[in-house]
Amino acid sequence: MLNLLWLQSGGCGGCSMSLLNAESPDVLTLFENAGINLLWHPSLSEATGDECIAMLEGILAGDITLDILCIEGSMMTGPMGTGKFHIMGGTGKPMIEWVKALADIARYTVAVGSCAAYGGITAAGANDTDATGLQFDGEMAGGLLGKDFTSQSGDQVVNIAGCPVHPDWVTETLMSIALGEHNDEQLDKFGRPRMYADHLVHHGCSRNEFYEYKASAVDMGDRGCMMENMGCKGTQAHADCNSRPWNGQGSCTNGGYPCINCTAPEFEEPGHSFCQTPKIAGIPVGLPTDMPKAWFVALAQLSKAATPERLKKNAIAEQLIYPPTIHKRKG
Repeated sequence: MLNLLWLQSGGCGGCSMSLLNAESPDVLTLFENAGINLLWHPSLSEATGDECIAMLEGILAGDITLDILCIEGSMMTGPMGTGKFHIMGGTGKPMIEWVKALADIARYTVAVGSCAAYGGITAAGANDTDATGLQFDGEMAGGLLGKDFTSQSGDQVVNIAGCPVHPDWVTETLMSIALGEHNDEQLDKFGRPRMYADHLVHHGCSRNEFYEYKASAVDMGDRGCMMENMGCKGTQAHADCNSRPWNGQGSCTNGGYPCINCTAPEFEEPGHSFCQTPKIAGIPVGLPTDMPKAWFVALAQLSKAATPERLKKNAIAEQLIYPPTIHKRKG
């Protein structure tokens, strides 16, 4: 039986909310079947106050084995490295000190969500709380624990990045650890599990037919590919959201919203609107990662030139039938 401890730091709790949507089986049944004992979770456990603190102290004293430490939310190191912007309730001790001490003795350390992995939304803007990830500060290795940190197993921090994470990314990672199959070779350069990070959101997207013909949406609600004009980064984002739908059928692009690449470090500050594609000389700056840029530009031109006139007329007719914007009549 493996003991798992889950702590929340600087964030919204959205990854825990997403995890509760795990299906076939639900998360608690999966823990039981995998031989994982949930020591404590802030939303799922009954223990609070002195009981919780006594459990944490028992772990640090060596009385309770800690096999898996899951951290959700960013590490708030301010002001000036003291961590006093986030004191764990009832202890008078900064959360970052608890996390450092627990990570030192845990067999595996897991960052759940982009905030815990890289700083995420909590680190956006002026970052007044000096928020950072466990082993990354944005794209830079380091973070709270340092770039050379390894858990007792000898492995680096597992960064289950996403905002929020897909529940299966968490459960499959924990299952891999429970079965003794996890190692650093299963992680990409940003510490993300390759079982989902080796895919692109573009794979399986319901708008791929529009992408192939370079039929691009212009406004929210339009039919068409959202890469060229609406900021969609599905061709660059490392995740399997469209081949592993959320809640059995959903994804951002299926819902008509562009992919914002939330599994990537520093996604929270793209330098422009999430729904805008930056361009140079009319060519999108962020081109697909699964083909050379020159190929994409050439294929885009050929695709548009080769589109039969009847398809162009059909596209115009479709916009009349499905107008992108409903305007109120004057008078």
